[in-house]
Amino acid sequence: MKNARIFKLIDIVEDIKKTDAMIQLHENLDEGDFMMSQYLSKKEKLISYLIDELVSPALRSERSFSAVKLVLDTFYPDLSKKQSPKSEGEDLSLLEAVL
Repeated sequence: MKNARIFKLIDIVEDIKKTDAMIQLHENLDEGDFMMSQYLSKKEKLISYLIDELVSPALRSERSFSAVKLVLDTFYPDLSKKQSPKSEGEDLSLLEAVL
């Protein structure tokens, strides 16, 4: 793995952390949901990009899969506790049941 690629991924993680801080700020300000929804969308895009890079052919390995799990555990610590509405995750519920 090239150092440039690692530094790019580190920058993405730093951007996610900054976005999380902005989400926390807007949760505390209670000025409405518009800005928070914008930051949540940005966070999802950054995490999706990070995961895509970690599972790309150049990086794909058990270690990169472990890094994906770490990303999810770090930025979505309550993910397994949350229940999504049926309309959002019906198809994924079938997959989760099999897993």
